[in-house]
Parts: sequence; structure tokens; C-alpha cells
Amino acid sequence: MTEPRGLIAPLFVPADRPERFGKAATSGADAVIIDLEDAVAPAAREAARQRIAAALPAAPVIIRVNAPGTPWHDGDIDLIRRLGAVGVMLAKAEDPAAITAIAQRLKGSHRIIIPLIETALGVHRAVAIAAAAGVVQLAFGPADFRNDIGCGEAPEAMLLARSSLALASRLAGLPAPLDGPCFDFRDAEKTMQEARHARMLGFGGKLCIHPNQVTWVKDAFRPSAAEVAWARKVLAVEAGGAAANLDGTMIDAPVVARAQRILDIAEAL
Repeated sequence: MTEPRGLIAPLFVPADRPERFGKAATSGADAVIIDLEDAVAPAAREAARQRIAAALPAAPVIIRVNAPGTPWHDGDIDLIRRLGAVGVMLAKAEDPAAITAIAQRLKGSHRIIIPLIETALGVHRAVAIAAAAGVVQLAFGPADFRNDIGCGEAPEAMLLARSSLALASRLAGLPAPLDGPCFDFRDAEKTMQEARHARMLGFGGKLCIHPNQVTWVKDAFRPSAAEVAWARKVLAVEAGGAAANLDGTMIDAPVVARAQRILDIAEAL
């Protein structure tokens, strides 16, 4: 069975820079995330909201809204209700009930919701958050998570958090989650290294903060030519669910499923 596919390389753009929306839409990103939270100074958020509607790009659009309980959250959701077919990325997602409340406010509009999990409490509640109404994919915010728990930048410091999101996504039947962005946006190798690490942990994509990162992220998540060739050989020798032999290695149902997943991802990219 083909697993659900989510976003792979969506691109952030600040909400107060509408002149960048069009460029983001032509970057190859599979969605443009217009950021009303961290990328915009608090004093400029109301003005940024007013400028979004006039500059929406002709591309899939998601708006990152401020967290529930902040002075800007209600206004952000009201904007999305007026805009039409745009999705929601919820910053600092921690409470499944708050996500359900957003889905209720947008009821009938079939909006997608991507909770951005950035705190210890969010990770602790990841299973319930993934199962909340309207949620289509989880995303991880490593920078805020590091600040919240006081850990270092080494990948192993956030292993539990990332693995928790991958597990929660699978339990909820969601696509694999999105990893946070690489902030060294001019460094192709570091971006791809981070993306490969996330892929190894069961993530399906990575948030981007610069157009150049879109190609790098897709390349990192795209199965290699050797992986694709192996997957095709596996499916060629697979015999109706029975075990088979390929170059001295036993091929059984889990191996066949892995091969099919590789080909599905390669096709999606």
C-alpha cells in the first residue's frame, strides 16, 4: 500500500516581505509558508496581515500563525478564514484542544493544519497532537526546542524529540514529519547532511528558509540510483508474498515493503 505523502521542501518567506512571495512560488518548493510569527517583528504583524491578501502567490500557501494565547493568534486565524484555500502552520503547538478549536473556526473550509512542535510539552503530547482534527503533517522546530530544554546542538541531543514525532506521525496515519530548517542557508553540504540525518530517523522532508535549500533538501530525500536499482530488483524477484533470494539475501514481505517505499518516494520527487 502506498503511504501518504506530505510536503518535502516547503519554503518560508516573511509575511512583511510580499515582494518575495512570487520568487518563493517559483523556487520549486512544494508550498510557500508565509510566516507571521518569528520572521516578523511584533509591532509589524498587523500591517503584515493586511498586505498578505494582495500578494498571495499562485502556489500552495500555508501561513504560520502565532501560538494560541498570544495577542496575534485570533487575528491570524481570522485572516485565514477570509483568504480562502490556505493552510495553517501552528507555532509552538502544545495543546490538541487548541488545534481542534482552530479546525472548528475553519470548519467547512477543508483547511490543512501543520502543528510545529517546538517545546518539551509539544513533544510529550505529540501522539495526541498528530491525531487532532485537521492535522495533515507534523513539523519540528529544533531551535526553540533547544532553548526550551537547554540542550546542545549535537544531533543526538534531539534524537528522542525527532523520533517521537516520527512515531506519533505513524501512529496517526500521517505522512512522515518535516524537520526544522538548516539556518546556515548558504551551506549546501550542511543542509543536505541535516536532511539525510532526518530522513534516517523517519522524516519525510525539511523546512527551507532560502530558495537554494529547496533543491538541496529534495536531493537529500531522493533515494539514490543504487537504492532505486535495488528496489526494482527486489520487486522483480518478489513472488506473491513468499520469501525469495536476491544475491544471497532473503527477500520477504518487510523487504518488499521497504523497496516499494523507496520507489514511491523516488516517484514523488
